[in-house]
Amino acid sequence: MSVLSVTKENFESVKASEKPVLLDFFADWCGPCRMVSPIVDEIAEEHPEYLVGKINVDLEPELASAFSVMSIPTLVVMKNGEIVNRLTGARPKPQILQMLEG
Repeated sequence: MSVLSVTKENFESVKASEKPVLLDFFADWCGPCRMVSPIVDEIAEEHPEYLVGKINVDLEPELASAFSVMSIPTLVVMKNGEIVNRLTGARPKPQILQMLEG
């Protein structure tokens, strides 16, 4: 499954997903975000049991604010519409997967 571009217009359907959701808050100018982005893409392709979305904080400041994102990259895991885990900063793939499974 490919990565979904999450906007305020489609966020409610993402939040209502039956699958666990991984959200990657990023910006195009952010170096650590560019390191995490291919890892997030891999997870989306290899793990169809998760809904994986990316939120560009420059284009979606309301969503970034709603999630209290102060630093990027920030990764958020949601289950049943609730935040269950979050990490800030570039992380290796095993740590991101562990966050999803935890």
